[in-house]
Amino acid sequence: MAPKKILMIILDGLADRPVADLGNKTPLQVAERPNLNWFAENGMCGLMDPIAPGIRPGSDTSHLAILGYDPHKVYTGRGPFEAAGVGLSLEPGDVAFRCNFGTIDQEGLVRDRRAGRIREGTSEIASDLDGLAIEGADITFKEGTEHRAVLILRGKGLSPKVTDVDPHKVGVRYLKCQPLEPEASKTADIVNEFVEKSRKILENHDVNKKRLENGDLPANIIMPRGAGVYPHIQSLEEKFGLRSAVVGGVTLVKGICKVAGMDTIDVPGATGGLDTDMIAKGQAAIRALESYDLVFLNVKAGDICGHDGDADGKVKVVQRLDQMMSIIRKEIPDDVVMAVTSDHTTPVSIRDHTGDPVPLMIYGKDIRVDDVTSYDEMAVAKGSLGRIRGSDLMPILINLSNRAEKFGA
Repeated sequence: MAPKKILMIILDGLADRPVADLGNKTPLQVAERPNLNWFAENGMCGLMDPIAPGIRPGSDTSHLAILGYDPHKVYTGRGPFEAAGVGLSLEPGDVAFRCNFGTIDQEGLVRDRRAGRIREGTSEIASDLDGLAIEGADITFKEGTEHRAVLILRGKGLSPKVTDVDPHKVGVRYLKCQPLEPEASKTADIVNEFVEKSRKILENHDVNKKRLENGDLPANIIMPRGAGVYPHIQSLEEKFGLRSAVVGGVTLVKGICKVAGMDTIDVPGATGGLDTDMIAKGQAAIRALESYDLVFLNVKAGDICGHDGDADGKVKVVQRLDQMMSIIRKEIPDDVVMAVTSDHTTPVSIRDHTGDPVPLMIYGKDIRVDDVTSYDEMAVAKGSLGRIRGSDLMPILINLSNRAEKFGA
């Protein structure tokens, strides 16, 4: 049997719940999506729980599971993946945090956890915070995509066992970092000192003065979260014998894939935001299949609309994604097995991740085709794949690509 290539497409956070303003249908059900439906009609479908039924997955743990890892064993926190995604290296003993540029009022209440989804000026802010003098640790701070950033602490006696400064909701005061064990007290104190010192710098920063003049929310606080140390993960080549690459714009996804030993394919216009060039990403993924056994394509836009509570925006994202899928439909080689799914559900009514299952479709030549004709959260539930977990997806694709090792004689 000749081995086939694998294309995994993650429509980040696209799955949803029925929306009243959309006639109690999901954005997927409402949007025109002829190409997604064509793939569903010519493939096999089902539902997937990224972690397990009812478990609310993070973007990090869900991507690990979808790539075939057990997040319960390898996940050490979000920070290290964000660090890898922005090109920073961790040493033993380093503690890394994912951070948000946020907006607080004079009382310290969080007005916006993403500072109006700030996009410009973050590198200027980061350069002024990088190397901030704090006793007990060397500070590295670097911007990521949009409102995201990375903080790395390097020093003796540091621990990732600390709580988040980000309260993960608005209208409440930002939190003090707390130790989860006595040995982490030093780390918590350093984080709190960093937050307060950076606040003073941000208060009168030129970037924020300009944002206020333009009527934009200032990025006047850094909120660290997701502390972790560098995880020891077997590469996909070691684990499955796959030479692999990622096409994505978000630092977290690129960081996870980098830690998994995947190459990163940079695509002009792939911003990780709503303005990302989906067509260019789809074309880049198809080209990459010439050189790689596995290509992993992530498109973030649907998740952004879910977090913003923008149902109409999510419908438009589905239609743009379907245009990307039209390119893939025309150009996908015959020797490729493709999976299309989400890493989690992000309902516009909730504005956060939920534990609902996500739609899954697998397409390729010579695979069993079921009776599903529509790609949406309800239609795929009747498909032949049934309801699987995220960790089941990679073994299924390994088998369908004729790469599975026989178990037994």
